[in-house]
Amino acid sequence: MNADQVVDKILSEARQEAQKILDEARAKVEATQEEMRRKLADFEKETEAMAAAAAEDKRQRMLAAARMQSARDMLKAKTDLLDEVFRQVEDRIVQLPAEQYITLMVRLMTKAVETGDEEVIIGTKETRITADVIKQVNRQLGDGGKGNLRLSDTRADIKGGFILSRGKVQVNASVEVLVAQLREATELEIAEKLFS
Repeated sequence: MNADQVVDKILSEARQEAQKILDEARAKVEATQEEMRRKLADFEKETEAMAAAAAEDKRQRMLAAARMQSARDMLKAKTDLLDEVFRQVEDRIVQLPAEQYITLMVRLMTKAVETGDEEVIIGTKETRITADVIKQVNRQLGDGGKGNLRLSDTRADIKGGFILSRGKVQVNASVEVLVAQLREATELEIAEKLFS
């Protein structure tokens, strides 16, 4: 299974999980709306003695407020759901089997290299991107004289992936940044599929 298929599989599983979370969120919103309806009915009973015009005005304001609150709750649930989907994508990439993870990182590294003499900074808990992996990338880059990457002694606070550093210039290919870019590129499409 190549990296693209792995990412597609992860996104598919994330979509399924997202639908489950969305269903739960919808149920919570419906329960909130039912509670709002119940409170509104109680309010209407209490205000029957008031003048009809004043009661109707207040009722309309409460309905508008309830609708606004319901819309805010739904928006928050959708935002929370999307946050969770993309958090799971990050976790699944980091938890890929070693061979798939290394294949993905080698491919990303060969694409991200600019000069070929950058230092590769990895996460504090990273154990799969090793000097041997860097040698593998260097061999692939060797044709253009770009094969001089070296593993840095510096570690970064990233979940996975790497940062290429040369002087003051850095190319951040951490899992967090890659998923953030994926989110930016696909969030509207995913939201339409999940929430329509």
